[in-house]
Amino acid sequence: MSPDVPLLNDYKQDFFLKRFPQTVLGGLRFKLGYCAPPYIYVNQIILFLMPWVWGGVGTLLYQLGILKDYYTAALSGGLMLFTAFVIQFTSLYARNKSATVERILTTDILAEEDEHEFTSCAGAETVKFLIPGKKYIANTVFHSVLAGLACGLGTWYLLPNRITLLYGSTGGTALLFFFGWMTLCIGEYSLIVNTATETATFQTQDTYEITPLMRPLYIFFFVSVDLAHRFMVNMPALEQMNQILHILFVFLPFLWALGTLPPPDALFLWAMEQVLEFGLGGSSMSTHLRLLVMFIMSAGTAITSYFIPSTVGVVLFMTGFGFLLSLNLSDMGHKIGTKSKDLPSGPEKHFSWKECLFYIIILVLALLETSLLHHFAGFSQISKSSSQAIVGYGLMILLIILWILREIQSVYIIGIFRNPFYPKDVQTVTVFFEKQTRLMKIGIVRRILLTLVSPFAMIAFLSLDSSLQGLHSVSVCIGFTRAFRMVWQNTENALLETVIVSTVHLISSTDIWWNRSLDTGIRLLLSWPGAAGTTACVCADTVYYYQMVPRLTAVLQTAMAAGSLGLLLPGSHYLGRFQDRLIWIMILECGYTYCCINIKGLELQETSCHTAEARRVDEVFADAFEQEYTRVCSLNEHFGNVLTPCTVLPVKLYSDARNVLSGIIDSHENLKEFKGDLIKVLVWILVQYCSKRPGMKENVHNTENKGKTPPILPALNTSPPPKSPEDIDSLNSETFSDWSDDNIFDDEPTIKKVIEEKHQLKDLPGTNLFIPGSVESQRVGDHSTGTVPENDLYKAVLLGYPAVDKGKQENMPYIPLMEFSCSHSHLVCLPAEWRTSCMPSSKMKEMSSLFPEDWYQFVLRQLECFHSEEKASNVLEEIAKDKVLKDFYVHTVMTCYFSLFGIDNMAPSPGHILRVYSGVLPWSVALDWLTEKPELFQLALKAFRYTLKLMIDKASLGPIEDFRELIKYLEEYERDWYIGLVSDEKWKEAILQEKPYLFSLGYDSNMGIYTGRVLSLQELLIQVGKLNPEAVRGQWANLSWELLYATNDDEERYSIQAHPLLLRNLTVQAAEPPLGYPIYSSKPLHIHLY
Repeated sequence: MSPDVPLLNDYKQDFFLKRFPQTVLGGLRFKLGYCAPPYIYVNQIILFLMPWVWGGVGTLLYQLGILKDYYTAALSGGLMLFTAFVIQFTSLYARNKSATVERILTTDILAEEDEHEFTSCAGAETVKFLIPGKKYIANTVFHSVLAGLACGLGTWYLLPNRITLLYGSTGGTALLFFFGWMTLCIGEYSLIVNTATETATFQTQDTYEITPLMRPLYIFFFVSVDLAHRFMVNMPALEQMNQILHILFVFLPFLWALGTLPPPDALFLWAMEQVLEFGLGGSSMSTHLRLLVMFIMSAGTAITSYFIPSTVGVVLFMTGFGFLLSLNLSDMGHKIGTKSKDLPSGPEKHFSWKECLFYIIILVLALLETSLLHHFAGFSQISKSSSQAIVGYGLMILLIILWILREIQSVYIIGIFRNPFYPKDVQTVTVFFEKQTRLMKIGIVRRILLTLVSPFAMIAFLSLDSSLQGLHSVSVCIGFTRAFRMVWQNTENALLETVIVSTVHLISSTDIWWNRSLDTGIRLLLSWPGAAGTTACVCADTVYYYQMVPRLTAVLQTAMAAGSLGLLLPGSHYLGRFQDRLIWIMILECGYTYCCINIKGLELQETSCHTAEARRVDEVFADAFEQEYTRVCSLNEHFGNVLTPCTVLPVKLYSDARNVLSGIIDSHENLKEFKGDLIKVLVWILVQYCSKRPGMKENVHNTENKGKTPPILPALNTSPPPKSPEDIDSLNSETFSDWSDDNIFDDEPTIKKVIEEKHQLKDLPGTNLFIPGSVESQRVGDHSTGTVPENDLYKAVLLGYPAVDKGKQENMPYIPLMEFSCSHSHLVCLPAEWRTSCMPSSKMKEMSSLFPEDWYQFVLRQLECFHSEEKASNVLEEIAKDKVLKDFYVHTVMTCYFSLFGIDNMAPSPGHILRVYSGVLPWSVALDWLTEKPELFQLALKAFRYTLKLMIDKASLGPIEDFRELIKYLEEYERDWYIGLVSDEKWKEAILQEKPYLFSLGYDSNMGIYTGRVLSLQELLIQVGKLNPEAVRGQWANLSWELLYATNDDEERYSIQAHPLLLRNLTVQAAEPPLGYPIYSSKPLHIHLY
């Protein structure tokens, strides 16, 4: 982290100094940043003090004995209700009266807020500035009613006589009365005049105007305690609470301003989560809807158990529903109603009737155990020899065993001492599997003890408790509902609590209600309003995480079940590292034999801060997994870091390797061989394509069964190019200035520009690439008609292009009427539209000498497109000798060759290779012919790319000995490789289809070198560590304040500066958008832990 980076820059400091006083005062704007008329400030003060005025009137009448206290509250509330309606309708009238004027949008937030022109004390612009008003009429009425109610109850709450009765001090009464009314005025002003921007922000946009309700909500809570104290006498605890809350009431403005108290929507969700987890024994849920449904079901279970008269029935009810609610019922129901073939890949597809039967057996055994122990075992007072104490001793031993078995699964014991049983220096998958076998067996034993033994042991302990004899107590009923639920929902924590309670019972020998929460939280685990995985900053690298996550999820299932990741709790965070990839894993909810997680992928384009923290992550993992330790128990050198290494996970994913191709792609010998190899690869690809076209297999079958005469090919109504000397000479000038190889380093922008144009036009049928200097034309029948009138400019543009003799080109067949000599030749014949002509016949004859006839016949003889093998060799031999078919292939192959290279025998340059590989072909007379056939164009481009890969392999592995080895190379490219560009959509499709290898050619303009990028799909090790959950949540809370309240979105802001211990930059990236910017975020993934 740079020491010169402030928490807020100068611009944002001024903005904060304006906004924070407004937050403290509930929306009063005294610091505007410009000179405003005095009546602006006076009007604000008057509106601010209106509740105090009406409350003061009521208080005075009460102190004089004219009105009773409740009449005083009604009078003040009524006056405030009327005032609130007047304020709101005045704002509405001012908005409707002012003319609608479109404002010019500016990028300066402060300028937008401060541009106000005030004409008079009660002008429309003044009213709109002072009272912005509500967006909805319903809120106008609702908020006004709440304002009247808050003023009336607040007056009742702050009556001097009432405060004196609580404290017996006149001085204290005066202070509480004064500052209490300041709190009440702040709440009223924020509700009906101008809502303050709150530091505690949950929703990025207040669509339904919930923020104005925040401060009155807490005021109503304080008043409700006072009302309860008024009408419920002889309750000392309630009186003490009322006294404390009256003092806290005057500090509410500071609690609001500091963000200590959450907004209403977050408070509602947080309260449900806390009650569900710590009151009813449940778990935090992955979505807010699941939280609401589970809360209702859990609360209904606790309430129902209170009204069951039979003790046996209550125990059975608690046990059964505790088990059922701890299961992932929604996921199970979805899988039962979904066919297996429709289920996604990964661990979620393994649900079957066996799992359902397993759960039924467990439920029956639990109910049977509970009923038998409750009915036959005698209840006795707690003692060291009681049956419950004996079970408690067993639970203590079980807890110690489970703790030991869990700790030896990780690389460090309690995060400090290196585990002597963990494999040392594990860097390959093979070594890891060899050394991990014993630990996996231990993990299976631990899972059996945790899943089967521990829950039944704790049920026995609970069933023997004497408190079950009197179930009419609300506290005991809720406590045992929580206990029987937590046994299944969070077995490890329940075991710890049960052991602590058992120990306390044995030491104190007192019968206390033990079932209380050992841990509390004040922050909602889901610190964002939406569901996990709904948003992400998607980019080109996102696809790598899409491929990785299903396989990573399957491996996490084994690691979590074995205990390698430690204690699984909702809100836990883990960080995975592999090469340049960082994986963020968060546990959303846990239950019996299942866990719900969210996986995020962080950016691969590393910034300086990202690199600094990623380097520290690599150091932490390297010290844990890649070093040999001579001592038995070495210490964790990075114990103070927020990241504690846990284990390594073998995952099948893509390894990214980048190589420099200097010496290969610029070798004259390699480039000279490239042209000959290209013709061979073109022949192989076209033959393979034609033999595997849809419908060819049916024709093969029909031809085998029926001996038909060779089909007569229709004459091709195609016009050959002109044969004038000018035409032939013009073929040697197909390269423009952009294609000159004098400076290959200037080719990159041209390539990128043309590629972008290709992407824009790829969806338009019949659209060709724009050739610099050419004239766009339209197809009219079989002719091309220019759209530009023939004038001097037009002639100048056509200068240097082949002349077209329109009088001679019509109805001159280039290929005469011919017949195949073999009846099966049509099975591998090229499509008719590919056999059209665009080349001069003299040049075609000259280039035909380059066609490898022996290779062509060898490729045909290797085809496997016939069902009967005994006839295949003879048929293929006849096809190979068909001269007409060969002439078609010669014509098409050499035309494609000419389109890619030209007809000269010069070796191509590296720049030429890169441009054509990227899909940017040089201009030639055959370019339009090729681009008008998209399928053939793609095949030719594919052949070019295969040839480049073949050249690299020959340079690396040695020359090719014979045709069979060449066929082997090409078949491997077709089967196991995708060779193309990283920017292609097919590149992403190949990754998602998990092609074993991917190759791409690139160019580094900074270093002036050609590079090759190879992705290899293989099983590799991902290093995983556990993050401190409070450090993560604390940084996310600060991020919310910084971005949503202070609006500090500077790219070099303080919160994203590198911090090697806290990993601040990585933590900020992993936050849910819009606060963070992960490039991938999965939906909630349910993992089965068995």
